Amino acid sequence: MIGVLCCNEFSQRPVQAVATRFVQPLADYAGAAVVLIPAVSDACDALALVDRLLLTGSRSNVAATRYGAVREDNGPVDEQRDEVALRLAAHMIEGARPVFGICRGLQELNVLFGGTLTDALDDVHHCGLADGTQYERHFDHRHDLTLAPGGMLRDQAGLAAETVNSVHHQGIDRLGHGLTVEATAAEDGLIEAFSARPCGADVLAVQWHPEWDIGTSRASRAFFDRIGTALAINVRTIS
Repeated sequence: MIGVLCCNEFSQRPVQAVATRFVQPLADYAGAAVVLIPAVSDACDALALVDRLLLTGSRSNVAATRYGAVREDNGPVDEQRDEVALRLAAHMIEGARPVFGICRGLQELNVLFGGTLTDALDDVHHCGLADGTQYERHFDHRHDLTLAPGGMLRDQAGLAAETVNSVHHQGIDRLGHGLTVEATAAEDGLIEAFSARPCGADVLAVQWHPEWDIGTSRASRAFFDRIGTALAINVRTIS
C-alpha cells in the first residue's frame, strides 16, 4: 500500500484533492494499491495503513518561512500541506519506509533535509501561460535533462540524458544534507532529482512530472519502476 498526500483546494469550498494522473501510474506501473491521505493535522494515524509515501505536485508553493526565507510574493501556499508533508515524511523515513516526491514533493523533501528553495529560475523551467489555457498545454514546455552516473534513475532507465516536461516556478537552491544528485537540467545545472537512503529505505524525488510522460519517457518510467521495486522488496521482507 502506498499513501498519496492530498492538497487543500479552495474552489467554492475546502476539499482534499489529488489529481488522478498521480494515482493511475501507481497501479498501472508500480503495482501499488493507493490510500489517499488528507492534509490535516491528524494524518499521521493513516501511516499505519501504508508502507510507502508519495508527495505529489501541487499548484501551491512551499512557504518560504519553512526554510528561513522571507518573500513578499511567495505565490499560492498551502501551509497545512507543508506541515503535514514534512511530518509524515519524517515519520516514514525514521521508520525505514520509502518516500517519493514529485515537483512540490521534491521541494518538501529538500526542505525536510535542511535545504532551501529559490524562485529565481530561468525561463527554461516554466512558461507563462495565460489563465484559461487548456490543461494539457501546461506540460508542453520541456527542457533537456542529464542523469547522474551511478544514480538510481540512470541505472534504472539505462540512459544518460532525456527531455522532460517542466512547469515549476520554484526549485532547489541549496541541496539538503545527505541527498545525492540524480539529475540536473542540461541548460543551467538546476537539480532536477535527488536520492538518499537514510535508515536503509529509499528517498527519491524528481522536479518534473513523470506521471505525465510515463508512456514516452524512460526516465519517468524509471521513477515509477523504483516505486514498484521498493514495494516488492518490502513485500518480500514482510513475508
